[in-house]
Amino acid sequence: MLFGVLADRIGVEPVLVAGLLVQAAVISLYLAADSLTSFYTLAVIFGGTYGGVMPLYAVLAREYFGPHVVGTVFGAATMLSSVGMAFGPLAGGWAFDAFASYQWLFIGSALVGLGAVLIALAFPPLPGKEAEPAGAVA
Repeated sequence: MLFGVLADRIGVEPVLVAGLLVQAAVISLYLAADSLTSFYTLAVIFGGTYGGVMPLYAVLAREYFGPHVVGTVFGAATMLSSVGMAFGPLAGGWAFDAFASYQWLFIGSALVGLGAVLIALAFPPLPGKEAEPAGAVA
C-alpha cells in the first residue's frame, strides 16, 4: 500500500525506479550477510520492496499502452519475468556447483536489477498526460 500511495503522490516511475534500486542494493548486500538474522532482514526488505514494485508494472502498462491492451502488455511482461524467475534456481544451482558459492549469483542478480532500473529510466515521459490516481475511472 505504501508504494501505491507514493506512486499516486509523486508518480509511478520514480517510485518504481527507487524500488528497483533498493532491490539491487539489497541483493548486493547479501554478499556481506554473515548471520541468519542479517540474511532474513535483507529478505524481508527485498520481499517488501518486490511486493510494492510489482503492482506498479500494471499501472505503467496502462499509462503507456492504454487500457484496451493492458492485459496483453502486462501478461507478456509477466510471462517474460516468470520465465526469468523459473531459471533463477537453475542458475543458482549451476553457480553454486561451479564456484562453491552463491557470490556470483548475487552479483548477477544485482546487475539484472540495475538493468531493470536502466530500462525503467529509458521510458520516455508521456506528453501532456499526468498519471491518474490508482482507482480512478476514465
